[in-house]
Amino acid sequence: MRLSIRHTTRYRFHAPVVHALQRLRLTPKETQGQRIIEWDMEYLNAHPELTFEDQHHNTVTLIGVESGAQEVTVTCRGVVETSDQAGVIGRHAGHLPLWSFQSQTARTKPGGGMRKLMKQLTDGGTDRLDMLHRLSSRILEQVEYKTGTTHSRTTAEEAFAQGSGVCQDHAHIFIGIARALDVPARYVSGYLMMNDRIEQEAGHAWAEAYVEGLGWVGFDISNGISPDARYVRVATGRDYRDAAPVTGISFGGASAVLEVDVAVEQQQVQQ
Repeated sequence: MRLSIRHTTRYRFHAPVVHALQRLRLTPKETQGQRIIEWDMEYLNAHPELTFEDQHHNTVTLIGVESGAQEVTVTCRGVVETSDQAGVIGRHAGHLPLWSFQSQTARTKPGGGMRKLMKQLTDGGTDRLDMLHRLSSRILEQVEYKTGTTHSRTTAEEAFAQGSGVCQDHAHIFIGIARALDVPARYVSGYLMMNDRIEQEAGHAWAEAYVEGLGWVGFDISNGISPDARYVRVATGRDYRDAAPVTGISFGGASAVLEVDVAVEQQQVQQ
C-alpha cells in the first residue's frame, strides 16, 4: 500500500523569539514492511541546522527559529510504501540494549491500579503473545478513549486511575505493565490511515513489545489490533518523550501554542 502523508505543525509564540531550537522527529523510519518513496520538509520562519540519527534509530532534524519570529510552520509531505506484517517488526536494532526497554520511566511506572490489572493477566495462561493481547484488550475495556481528559505529561497510572485517555495514554499503560512483567516494551509515534476520513487532528501512537521468536510486535491498544499496512512508524523510544514529533526550547517567547493538521490517504499506483 502506498500512503500519501501531509503533516503541518504551527507554533504561535506569545512574544517575538530571541533564540529557539526545535527537535523534529518527523521522518518515517526505513524499517520492516515500510519504505520511504519520497519525503520533504518545509519551514516558515525557521531553518534546518542539523540532521542526525538518535539512539533509537530515529531521524532527528534540529531547526533554528528565526530571531524575532512569532509564528513557525513546519510542513512534511511524502509517500511511504507499506506492507502488512501482522504487526511483527522483528529483530532488535538501535543503539540501546534490549534490557533498557525493561526499566520504567516516570510516564510508564505502574501504581496500585495498574499492578492490580497486571496480577489478573496470569489467569489466562503463560504464552507471552497471548498475554500481551489480553493486556491490550483489558486496557481498552478499562480506559475509555476520550480526548481532552489527559495531556502530554499525564502518567500511565494517572490515566488508568481516571479511566480515560488517548492513544498516548493507552500505549504508556501497556508499556508500564509489560515492563513490570519483565517484557521489553517501547513507544511508537506515527501515522494511521483512517478508513472514514483523510484529515486528522493529530498523529497516532501505539506500543511494541519484544516476544522471543518473533522480535518486536506492535499493539495498537486504542483500536484493539496489531498494526497493518495502514500504519507508518516514524519514531520509537522508551516513552512519549523519546518519540515526540516536536520538542524544543525558546528564549524571548513566554510560551507557544501548537496546532497540528495531519492528512493520510492511500495513493493509487498507476499500472
